[in-house]
Amino acid sequence: MHALALTDDGPALVDRPLPDRPDEARVRVLRAGICATDLELVRGYMHFRGVLGHEFVGVVEQAPGPALVGRRVVGDINVACGACPTCLAGRPTHCPTRTVLGIVGRDGVFASHTSLPVGNLHPVPDAISDEAAAFVEPLAAACEILDQVHVRPTDRVVVLGVGRLGQLCARVLALTGAEVVGVGRPERTALLPAGIGRSTVDDARGGADVVVDCTGSPDGLRVATGLVRPRGVVVLKTTTHVDPTVPAARWVIDEITLVGSRCGPFDAAIRLLASGSVDVRPLITDVLPLSRGLEALALAARPDVLKLQLAP
Repeated sequence: MHALALTDDGPALVDRPLPDRPDEARVRVLRAGICATDLELVRGYMHFRGVLGHEFVGVVEQAPGPALVGRRVVGDINVACGACPTCLAGRPTHCPTRTVLGIVGRDGVFASHTSLPVGNLHPVPDAISDEAAAFVEPLAAACEILDQVHVRPTDRVVVLGVGRLGQLCARVLALTGAEVVGVGRPERTALLPAGIGRSTVDDARGGADVVVDCTGSPDGLRVATGLVRPRGVVVLKTTTHVDPTVPAARWVIDEITLVGSRCGPFDAAIRLLASGSVDVRPLITDVLPLSRGLEALALAARPDVLKLQLAP
């Protein structure tokens, strides 16, 4: 099969054998999204080597059981052992021996086919298009914030960096009734739907109850700390291969709560897309064939591009 992989010499289009794990489902990839983590992997984050990509929708071609064969699915990216104390305690996304689709120890979805355990797969309702379904994984990551932080309708929430993930976070947080303000480049804040505010960093100062760092920048943590009120919450969504600047004294003096936030609930994301509560269509810049994968990675790194999808 054709695939876009990260090699010792950088990203490259390669030929790989079809995935053939008897205990897993083989999925034909229909759409795959490029996210900031993929770009950080290319820059050296996690020292990953293999097929890139973890946001996808596909069709199950074969599986250990017949239930999902022929069905459109999306997939949880963390493959846990299921037997260690962490898994048995109900924290499989933190399994110490887990592999992570296209990130740690497991080939990803920038390919014609991918492979995941059946338990990681979620059927996609007919009401959700392929293009929208490829957003389930990052939308689930946005929903994770509400599983971790109690956001009240009276809160003021600043989403710092309204790029690929920040756009989704802002949309999900706005469903709480809170005052949500997006901070970022004008061309990106312009894509925020009505009801979500738009601001610059300087104008956003004034003590937000919650600040979500989606900048993808090592400086995002420092800026977010400057925007939150004493005893407020900073939610960290940024992963970067560069160590962040750390304003630790302010966290102690102002008793700020830091919340690391990663993967989230797929069922919630699927419901939001199926109901139309979150519209992701304005976020798609373009869809390119896998044969143009190297070009797509270069385009995705441009500040004027939001979400690029590959169609293997």
